[in-house]
Amino acid sequence: MLPMPARCWLCRLPLRFARHGLCSLCLRGLPPLPRLCPRCGLPAGSALVSCGRCQLTPPPWQALVCVNDYRPPLSEWVNQLKFSHITALRVMLARLLLLSWLDVWRRGVVPRPDLLLPVPLHQRRRWRRGYNQTVLLAAPLAHWLGCEWREGISRQRQGALQHQLSARQRRSNLQGAFRLEMAVQGRHIALLDDVITTGSTVAEISRLLLAQGAASVQVWCLCRTL
Repeated sequence: MLPMPARCWLCRLPLRFARHGLCSLCLRGLPPLPRLCPRCGLPAGSALVSCGRCQLTPPPWQALVCVNDYRPPLSEWVNQLKFSHITALRVMLARLLLLSWLDVWRRGVVPRPDLLLPVPLHQRRRWRRGYNQTVLLAAPLAHWLGCEWREGISRQRQGALQHQLSARQRRSNLQGAFRLEMAVQGRHIALLDDVITTGSTVAEISRLLLAQGAASVQVWCLCRTL
């Protein structure tokens, strides 16, 4: 029996390269991003120079890379990966993230990372879901980049769900919530997450990594709420 061809996640037409997940036409048809600040990832006047917000109060990480805003079709794919156990999406989503990073890297905004670290879930929440969705993204990304990836951060307490809290409550909810499980001194780290809204989670982890001697921290996410 001949194998069924892989199909594009959008138009459902057969793909020549199954691992791509999207045909070239659908890839070009994804909603365009506005010009974003290279530091915080929010709309700005330049994609090369930090925005006024970051020049006054810079976030603890050095750069932020995202695929797009939290809107369809990307938001639907992220929710399917997280809540519907459609883990076959992981390679296509990882490729979109790689293409977004390559675009920023070619402009000289970010260094090439030598370590990928997924943002952790609390053990109880991971057990209920069955997996950590950011871990699923890390393996193909590390393979393509030829770098290491580790689950080197643990979450010590579960706390309330971040999306149910205000920005101030999110910061308070995360204080002391993470522990570093490996040495990171002198390493250029890419911190992986699926959706970033206020950035409280990645800010807390970035401060932890830099306090332990990381050379730089860049944040990679599928969706940045704009």
